[in-house]
Amino acid sequence: MKSVAVIGASLAGLYTARALRAQGFDGRLVIVGDERHRPYDRPPLSKDFLTGTTGQDQLALADAEEIAELDAEWLLGTRATGLDTGGRTVFLDGGRSLTTDGLVIATGATPRRLPGTPPTGAHTLRTLDDAQALRATLARGPARVVVIGGGFIGAEVASSCAGLGHDVTVVEAAPLPLVPQLGDAMARICSALHADHGVALLTGTGVARLHSGGGENRVTGVELTDGRLLPADVVVIGIGVHPHTAWLEGSGLPLDDGVRCDAGCVTPLPQIVAVGDVARVDGSRAEHWTSATEQAAVAAQNLLAGSSVARHRSLPYFWSDQYGVRIQFAGRRLPTDTPRIVEGSPDDRSFLACYERDGHTTAVLALNRPRPFMRLRRELARATQPATT
Repeated sequence: MKSVAVIGASLAGLYTARALRAQGFDGRLVIVGDERHRPYDRPPLSKDFLTGTTGQDQLALADAEEIAELDAEWLLGTRATGLDTGGRTVFLDGGRSLTTDGLVIATGATPRRLPGTPPTGAHTLRTLDDAQALRATLARGPARVVVIGGGFIGAEVASSCAGLGHDVTVVEAAPLPLVPQLGDAMARICSALHADHGVALLTGTGVARLHSGGGENRVTGVELTDGRLLPADVVVIGIGVHPHTAWLEGSGLPLDDGVRCDAGCVTPLPQIVAVGDVARVDGSRAEHWTSATEQAAVAAQNLLAGSSVARHRSLPYFWSDQYGVRIQFAGRRLPTDTPRIVEGSPDDRSFLACYERDGHTTAVLALNRPRPFMRLRRELARATQPATT
């Protein structure tokens, strides 16, 4: 293999490029990114960057020396528009194209949006440019902020806005946020963090439309499906994402809530792998930092080998920082698993819980208990690793 193109200058894309070099690939390496920025860390965008305690220069995932060592060609501000798998050619905007022996798809995900054209003051938060625009808006002074979506991103944005002194309301269509991830009992505890810090949480209702007015067509309110109208100066839409696969339509690659891959991140074409938020690996898609970084080494190994000689088997893990509380979760829970507090107290918003099934631990959750959590996470990872012969 003489050339590899990485489509997506993302966390997953960068880590796969690094893994290719570390595993001995010395050919032409091209990294294509639709943003004008080199790879940066996204988790701080809804937290420290939004509040101004972290600057843009602190978000970089690689310094100048690391970029030089990678010896890659960077095509930033460049969007992939199509793929000819037979000719191994990626079509780029502006009528350009790129032909390559191997291909890494790392185009991530795109925020879901409300219908219609958003008025001024309505934001999504996915990219650095999104975060810069939202931060500038929030810096104008105290505002009535409505966050649509009570998932992790929505909760983190609400936390940051409350910390900046804004009047914040979170709207969640489900009866309770985070139930799919944590289950009813633990989700209820985590959702109580909003009330602890003066943030209103409205559940069981969706958004009918946004109201706007004035010469700038600026947002003035959020009309809910139950008829209520919430005054708003700023709206943040955090209703999830969908994998960025539109450019792959018609390519012949299997697309089903992401690019379908085997457990080694390999598509039906062994010279094409997918990693990160865009990849549906062995039937599931994970939108978490750890999954993206861990998939990279496996995908690189299999791409260079020309077949799936390695599998991605790590234990799912994610974290979220809200209102000064670090929430950490690891494992694979089912809705029927029973959570049990093993340390601390939910009343103090500091505890460790194990999810159990048939006398076995399937997952662990912690609020502000990082050390015991990491110990149980390691134990759980060892217990769930397949036996080797």
